[in-house]
Amino acid sequence: MTSSRKNKTLYIDKEAASALELVKCGLLEPLTGLMSKKEKQSVLKSGLIDGKTFPLPFILAPSGAKNEKVIESLQIGEEITILCEGEEFATLIVDETFKTDPSIRTKHIYGTDDLTHPEVKTTIKRLGSWAVSGEYKLLTTSHNQNLKNKEIINDAKRVINAKHTTALIMAANPLHRANERLIRQALDTTDLLVIFLLKPYNSKNLSYEIREDTLEYFINNFLPKNRVVIVPLENSYVFAGYNELIVDAIVAKNYGCDRLTISRDHTGLGMFSDANRDKSIIDRVVGIDIEIKLESEYVYCEECKTLVSKNTCPHGQHHQISYHAESILGLLEAGILPPAVLIRKELSAFLLSKLLPNRFENLEKLYYDLLPVKGLLEEHTERDFYLELMKLYQTTSLT
Repeated sequence: MTSSRKNKTLYIDKEAASALELVKCGLLEPLTGLMSKKEKQSVLKSGLIDGKTFPLPFILAPSGAKNEKVIESLQIGEEITILCEGEEFATLIVDETFKTDPSIRTKHIYGTDDLTHPEVKTTIKRLGSWAVSGEYKLLTTSHNQNLKNKEIINDAKRVINAKHTTALIMAANPLHRANERLIRQALDTTDLLVIFLLKPYNSKNLSYEIREDTLEYFINNFLPKNRVVIVPLENSYVFAGYNELIVDAIVAKNYGCDRLTISRDHTGLGMFSDANRDKSIIDRVVGIDIEIKLESEYVYCEECKTLVSKNTCPHGQHHQISYHAESILGLLEAGILPPAVLIRKELSAFLLSKLLPNRFENLEKLYYDLLPVKGLLEEHTERDFYLELMKLYQTTSLT
């Protein structure tokens, strides 16, 4: 084999690398590798691979003039090196090169190529006009984490002798009351719950580490922790747009789950009516042996005085508080303690202490000036302070 230092080189980003790793770990089956031009056209026409649903062509066409010039020059049987962030990521033996249209590919993902769509604008920038197919070999060990996660799930199944394993895919950005309800409902009907926690490629979110710590805190303190597993899921372009739900189901199945729970506001659900019956993209899934359960969207109703399903609450939107994660996160980022009806006070305290560490010049003075104390001098954390402050917010005698 030719030394990789002498090979022609392609440059890819972390999103492309993540997708290539998923394939090698068997997590996108029935997809097993990069598609040729003929295979691409077949999937576009049928939406199937070997009789099983697969929603979009999977090709390698990285953007950039250097990449396109290299791909145009490649010969069948030639070995190339693929670099990601300056590191050797994989080698590939060329089977075929072919032209592809980034605009059409974007339509396959989002249903539009309108550049005013923020995700379309981001995605189309990273798609090139020349694709290369062939067998590739990973040179890094980063994909081993995916294989390790498979083992973690299998071990958890064995410990509790799980008959059913349910997947739940969420951002938890932040983890709010409606998320909690969805988690608990899933646990009611399964033995083991696998929460796939999304790791997006932008900075518009709480860091993955903070969201994972928050979710672990919730599981360890408020759930039967031996029945819940957290698995990171890098939210690459293959999960985007109206393909998201199908790819979610495929990945969940390949991780060993036999059920997938989603809410009605899940991206890519695409509800429509057919013969007086509500249907969705779920009804078009073929050959993927996983049960997909559709849960209601939850709101807080000021008349019902509790968290309710939109399907069962008679009072209408003017009495309902929706759980918009972006707005709840906006409160936290501004240093405001969200009402407990939106997010559990323990989680709010945890998140604020992470987001705004050391924000108070004299925390102890503030603590003793504003809060009831037992007369003992004790050290208190910012998290303690937020929890006690929330108790004052919830006092009703003067309100």
